[in-house]
Amino acid sequence: MQALMQVVAPRYGRLMKTAVTAANLTPFLWVVSAPNLHAPALFNCTRWSSSNSRWKQRQGKDSFVREAKVRGLKSRAAFKLLEMDSKYNLFKRGQTVLDLGYAPGSWSQVAVQRTKPYGRVVGIDLIPAQPPKGVSTIQGNFLSPVVQKMVKDYLAEFAQRERTPEQDEETSEDEDDEAVLAEKPSYIDAERAESFELDHARRRDDGKLVDLVLSDMSAPWLQTSGFSSNSLSNPHYRMMNTSGMAFRDHAGSMDLCLAALQFASDTLRAGGHFVCKFYQGSEDKDLELKLKKMFDKVFREKPESSRTESKEAYFVALRRKGDVTFEDISN
Repeated sequence: MQALMQVVAPRYGRLMKTAVTAANLTPFLWVVSAPNLHAPALFNCTRWSSSNSRWKQRQGKDSFVREAKVRGLKSRAAFKLLEMDSKYNLFKRGQTVLDLGYAPGSWSQVAVQRTKPYGRVVGIDLIPAQPPKGVSTIQGNFLSPVVQKMVKDYLAEFAQRERTPEQDEETSEDEDDEAVLAEKPSYIDAERAESFELDHARRRDDGKLVDLVLSDMSAPWLQTSGFSSNSLSNPHYRMMNTSGMAFRDHAGSMDLCLAALQFASDTLRAGGHFVCKFYQGSEDKDLELKLKKMFDKVFREKPESSRTESKEAYFVALRRKGDVTFEDISN
């Protein structure tokens, strides 16, 4: 190879340099010493990123990635939530769902589809992202008390404007041009409407307005650049799935799970559910014990769509106990 370059460099060195520059690729310098030149021939060659190639190959072979594109889902992560929902029946019509770390929005897409027509989904994330249709989003750091208060105020404001399905039907009947005599509701429908109103009034009084809290958050890397990139078309992505250091990922996920659990303690109604992602390690047993004190049933899940080499797993906590708070399980 060196002998070939000694022949090619004097004649075609300038041509090769021009071709590589025109290709607009990331170059590295290659110095070749030619006996007929007074100075070494210096030109550019291209070095391809092996990690980027491996990621593209893995994405191309992933059946869940292809299926997500076919269904119009934001990412393959939607299948993890769909699998857990099919096993534990997390969603019901008309629920209020809080999605922490919603970007790019695949979990919120699932929540909207499973809770419509009267459901409400609120997403929170640090990075800017286009929210899915039917999802209300807040961009901010969930760990900030200001952002948490903003979410609570939004839920309370929306609850004041909340209307029951029976009220919506009555409104549509009143606006109908034809005068149609509405049928008198049955005894069962009347009792159901009354219990619905009492339940929502009770939840407004204690501030617990959420039926399901989802947390798919990951600890962010420290931001060192891109502070001016705040638009949806040019955001600065600094939320990373893993850092490559197992203990750092595990410790960060435990902090985020505890923060999500503390917020769920303030907003999740009695009987509500809680799902959080974590990276397996030495401290997840302690988190599991805390969850068991606050919820009736707690399960560990490693969905089929989660990659086998990944350390990620999920806690699925069902039916919150109404008389247990985060302070009770922290002592």
